[in-house]
Formats: sequence, structure tokens, C-alpha cells
Amino acid sequence: MKKSLVLAMAMALGVTASAYAANPFSDVPAGHWAYDSISKLAAAGIIEGYGDDTFRGDRLMTRYEMAQIVAKALAKGANVDKLAAEFADELDALGVRVAALEKKSDNVKITGQFRYHYAHNKLKPNGGDKTSNHSNKLRSRIWFTGQVNDNWNYVGMLQNNQDLTDNTGNEGTDFQRAYLEGRLGGLYVVAGRHDFQLGDANLYDNRMDGIKVSYGNKVKFGAYYGKPTDHDFSNGIVEDVTVKYDRFFGANIGAELGKFSLNVAYDKFKDAYLYNKGAKAVDLKDADLLDNNGVWSVQAKYNFGKAALDAIYLKSNVDGGLIVPGASNKGFVVTASYGSAEADKVGSWGFIGKYYNQGVGTFVAHTMNGGAQDFVAEGFKGYSLAGYVTVAKNMVAGLEWYDLKGKESKDKEKTLWSQMVVTF
Repeated sequence: MKKSLVLAMAMALGVTASAYAANPFSDVPAGHWAYDSISKLAAAGIIEGYGDDTFRGDRLMTRYEMAQIVAKALAKGANVDKLAAEFADELDALGVRVAALEKKSDNVKITGQFRYHYAHNKLKPNGGDKTSNHSNKLRSRIWFTGQVNDNWNYVGMLQNNQDLTDNTGNEGTDFQRAYLEGRLGGLYVVAGRHDFQLGDANLYDNRMDGIKVSYGNKVKFGAYYGKPTDHDFSNGIVEDVTVKYDRFFGANIGAELGKFSLNVAYDKFKDAYLYNKGAKAVDLKDADLLDNNGVWSVQAKYNFGKAALDAIYLKSNVDGGLIVPGASNKGFVVTASYGSAEADKVGSWGFIGKYYNQGVGTFVAHTMNGGAQDFVAEGFKGYSLAGYVTVAKNMVAGLEWYDLKGKESKDKEKTLWSQMVVTF
């Protein structure tokens, strides 16, 4: 490429200098047609001559030399996206980051997670024979985050599950998340199908179709309205039974006071139906069972540094006696944790221990890796222990143990869950 062409492009870029260099190069006379442009670019520090003070305008330049000119123009604030894209490899070799180009290429960010898990489960009905089963699955998730503007993002997630438990090759792929998130003034808003938790995941831990908003920092107010996902009503014997709520809503207020935090919430689950193998079977409103479930909760947490202690109390308005005689509708969960396995820090590790005592209606979609949903009609109690360690960058291994028991039936369920999670 001739330097005369480079000068023409540089002039089109609008690069200017505050001072003119008098006769910057000995081989560019004052009467030359490109003298003014060369003087401006030299004064701005964008072009340089050779050691003998010559410009050598008739010489073909290398791509590397061109990349140097583009890099210097970028540093001066010139809009040279197309040139930067053309010479991206050379600019990278020079260690130059093209901020404007990066902003455009990163408008949509793609991240992902790959998880393999193996679980072994044992169920022993009170007075019955012990049964066991296992699961062996791969789950892949691809997240897409697109910047709408400075305040809003669009997020989508594609998920694939492969069941390796048997040789039938069961798998499924679906678009599981699609939502907007951003701010309206001081209000943070998430709308669409998104992840959602209530009661620190002890009441509800799945996704929702709807909107949630929050406001504040040290003292935060939150509210939501939408449709929850289904939760399993089976007990290891009766299969393909689910409870579906048409809507739920709620509000909370929380405060952070140094190392101590407190949260009070009210959540309402409405219009429930019992489904059997995908077909509507029983209107739970007519049966006055799990429908119209309102849950109060109070949660307190204290951080000791690497360690933390958390406790939550929950009370539903479900009449447990109508489902299982004598069943309680109150519950609490205590959590103790130490450290954490950070994906980008090899060798980091964490430990979590939990004690559960949850009555009917105090858990709706408890997606712990143990079998809490098997006791949805009576409540459960028990404990879990979990440890995680980062074995390599972005690779975290985990082992979890659950020992649970039905509060009324005394049926027992134990689960050993192991997993490897890779993020990218």
C-alpha cells in the first residue's frame, strides 16, 4: 500500500493537530500536494519518518507499519473502526486494544456452563421395603447477553439435558430463559422468563414467567407478579403427578446492617390444580388443599468473614390436617457455611451444612438435589452436607449428602449427589 493512499485515508478520518511541523521530512518539499496533511499527521505523532529524516512516500509500506499508524490514530481518538478491523491481527501483535471495535463486537456476549452429575438415592417407607435408584446426566447451558442500551440487557439461555441413566438416549433441548433486565431510575427491573428464588431458595427455587422489581441499597424493597413453574408431587411410587399454580405474587423488605442482614417477606401462590400425567385432574381450590397458599417468612444472616450463619422461619396458611392429619404448616431452616469454591481461583473450597424442618406449604419448588419434593404433602426434616473445590480454573467439583425424613409418615430418603461444573 502506498503512503499517499494512507494519507488520503487519514485525511478522511479527520485527524488534526494543534501545531504544524515545519518541513518535517527532507524529501517532502513545501510545495508538495500532501505537505499539509503530512505535517499535521507528523505533528500529531501519528506518522514518523526514517532515521535520516525522510518520508519515502513512494515506498510500499508493510501491514505492520500500517497497523502502527492505525494504533496511533486510535490513541488520538480517531474513528477508525474499519481500519482497526482490517488490521486486527497486527494491532493485537502490537498489544493495542481497539475499544470502539470491542464495544461493538461484545454487544452480544456468550457464556456457558457444562455440568455432569451422578446421584444415588435410597427411599425406605416406614415399615416397607427399601428401594434405590440412580441418575446419571449431562446438562449444557449457553447464555446470550445482548446490550440494548446503557441501562438495559436482554438475556436468553438455551439448555440441553442428556440422560445417561440407561441406553435409551433420552435428551431434550429447550429455550429456558428469555428476559429483559435494567433500571428505570432507581428501580431495578427483570421481566420475562428468568431465575427466581424465595426464602433463600427454601420456599421456591426455579424460574418464573413475570416481572420482579427492587429498589434501594442498604434497605431494599422488592415485589413480583407472575406464573411459577410446576413442582413434582410424586413420592417415588406415584409418578407423573404435579401441582401447577396459575399465578403468584409477593413483596419483601430487607436491610443490611454491617455484617448482619434481615429480610421479611410475604408470598402468595394462587389457583392450583393437580395434574396426572399432564392432564388436569383435581382443582385444589375446590379440595381446599394447597391452593391459595400464603407464606410469611423472616430471615436473619450474620457474616463472620469466611464463615456465615443463616436462619429462616416460614409459616404457610395451608391446613396441613386436610392433607395429612396432624401435619404442621410451620418450618425453619438453619444454614452454616465456610469459604467458597471460586471458579477462577484454583484450590479454593467451601462447605455448607443445613438443617431442615419444613411443614406443609413452606416449600413449593424446593430444587435441592435431595428428595424434598417427595414429602410435599406432609413436610420433612433432616440435614444436608455439601463441599465444593475448584480443581482447575473454571472447573468446580462438588459432593452433597442429604438425609431426610417425612414429618408424619417417617419415610426416609437419603441421597448422595456428585457433580463437576465447567464454566466458559
